[in-house]
Amino acid sequence: MTAIPGPLQSMVFRSADLPALFHHTDAVAVARRREAVNTTRGQLVLLVLGTVPAALPWRAEIAGDIQLPYAVAALAYLGVLITTYLGSRRKAKSHWQLNRSAAEFIKSNCWRYAVHGSPFDSTLQHPEAVFASRLEEGLQELRKVGWDDPREKMADSGGGLITASMRELRDRAFTVRKETYIRDRLIEQRRWYRRRLAVSRRGALVWSSTVAALTLPALVLSVLQTFGGAGSFALTGTFSAAAAACLAWNEMRRHHPLVTAHSLVEEDLENMQAAMETTLTERQWAAAVFETERIVSPEHTDWLVRHRM
Repeated sequence: MTAIPGPLQSMVFRSADLPALFHHTDAVAVARRREAVNTTRGQLVLLVLGTVPAALPWRAEIAGDIQLPYAVAALAYLGVLITTYLGSRRKAKSHWQLNRSAAEFIKSNCWRYAVHGSPFDSTLQHPEAVFASRLEEGLQELRKVGWDDPREKMADSGGGLITASMRELRDRAFTVRKETYIRDRLIEQRRWYRRRLAVSRRGALVWSSTVAALTLPALVLSVLQTFGGAGSFALTGTFSAAAAACLAWNEMRRHHPLVTAHSLVEEDLENMQAAMETTLTERQWAAAVFETERIVSPEHTDWLVRHRM
């Protein structure tokens, strides 16, 4: 945390000021997300590759009577089985989601503590004890569903769950805490959701267009085959498999529902920022911070995705 020159010594609070447990959990979530995404991508590519030999107009033999294209297809399908088995053992997607939930839970509670957000408001007599208790309760719930608590394995805990920067910000005046929270948390989250909204829109357009582009030739070939004019090879199956893979990828990445979800969250944060900067009083502050943290939680985004119009 650094101080900005001014009459109230405004503070800058960044992710680096959060405890070591957050950084460890966040890094694990990123790594497991990459693993889960790469595994799914590889499986879809191999499934499409397995359909190619049937569409080829030529045959290639090796060692007498072994068909090379079909050997490649067999290896592709074998690769799908192997990656599926390894994926079921490693459970990358599950660990990704659990660690992301843990990281965001830690981050949210750290911000609430540092700026007097509910339930760590200014009237609380022992905020550090309540913070530790609340955090432990939440992490215990995650452990029940499979989250691997890394604290015993971490060589350096980073001085505990409450960092010096968190304490320093909590000791500041209300106006400083409000300014820091709006700038370094709320506005940063608005920017993040705006960037993700653009990414989701672009992804939805690209993959929807790709599905259409692959389905169209399959349709044309099917019509031609209906009248006996498309030849003897099964390009239709390959186009269909490729379109299905792109559709599955688009669904896995959730581009379409995330466009709506991110747009709604960004709109809610805009309204919250306007209220915090104008009409919000110190008595209303704790509840407003709690509501803001609820809005930016992954659980809220998932709820919007599932219940989108």
